[in-house]
Amino acid sequence: MKTFEVLEPGPFTTVQDSGRYGYQPFGIPVSGALDKFSYVAANVLAGNLDTAAALEITFIGPRLKALSDALLAVTGATVPLFVNDRLQPMWTSFRVAAGDVVSIRAASRGVRAYIAVAGGFVVPKVMGSYSTYTGGKIGGLEGRTLAKGDRLSSGPAKALNRIVSLPEDFRPQLRTEIMVRALPGPQDDYFDSGLDVFFSSEFTVTSKADRMGYQLAGPTIELKESVPRSIISEPSLSGAIQIPPDGKPIILLVEQTVGGYAKIATLITPDLDVAAQARPGDKVRFARVDLAEAYRLHYDYRSRLSHLKEVIESGHAVHPF
Repeated sequence: MKTFEVLEPGPFTTVQDSGRYGYQPFGIPVSGALDKFSYVAANVLAGNLDTAAALEITFIGPRLKALSDALLAVTGATVPLFVNDRLQPMWTSFRVAAGDVVSIRAASRGVRAYIAVAGGFVVPKVMGSYSTYTGGKIGGLEGRTLAKGDRLSSGPAKALNRIVSLPEDFRPQLRTEIMVRALPGPQDDYFDSGLDVFFSSEFTVTSKADRMGYQLAGPTIELKESVPRSIISEPSLSGAIQIPPDGKPIILLVEQTVGGYAKIATLITPDLDVAAQARPGDKVRFARVDLAEAYRLHYDYRSRLSHLKEVIESGHAVHPF
């Protein structure tokens, strides 16, 4: 069913899901939503499975004209959300009728927001995923960002007889100064004093920030004199932090497959969501954790995602029509 017409696409709006796994050996990155918590929350609020296709917007969202009645939810970066110029709350499902215009304006905090529609957005599944990888022109809408005039379809939606919200204490707090936790390695033995500098310094997100990764400005991270300036290229994972010859850290994200620079540390999974919302000019510090703590934090994160679904689906924080 055709659900929306794109009146304005926003600067970088793509269809994303939970990611495309199993194809990195062939040069195809995982892609998928950068802020997994916000993506899952949007889908659950819309009554979808947490793997349904949603829209990821970057800084400024689209203007969408509803072609049929629909139920939506918008989460993630703090954005002004309007239906026919009436302000709507985020992190809450809401209905639109045919002819309504949904507008998402510039984010005041964070950089990525997620739009889910009941039934999920319908696009061809490529290599097991709906996610868009613009670098390879695969997935989503012909492997590209949204364009003016596109018509978006949604799938069958289960009937929802109430509007639901995610309680305030479950919503991420977006800040311009963030602390993210990282496990040293896998090439932490390439550094001595550089490791201490990395974990004790403040860095700034530069304008070189996209779905491939974030380049940071700050103190130079020195490698040991006895090690090469680069390594044999090896597979890269989201959250790996590599140190190129100029000594400026780069946080790798979901559209990277291999890397040839030593990786000083790796972000823990829960803090990938935090990093995904950092914008140029934001300040970043790294807190060192060990493997046992990383496992514990990951378990807590997965439990929080599961509890999030229970909170929403149980009818807590319910608002009648």
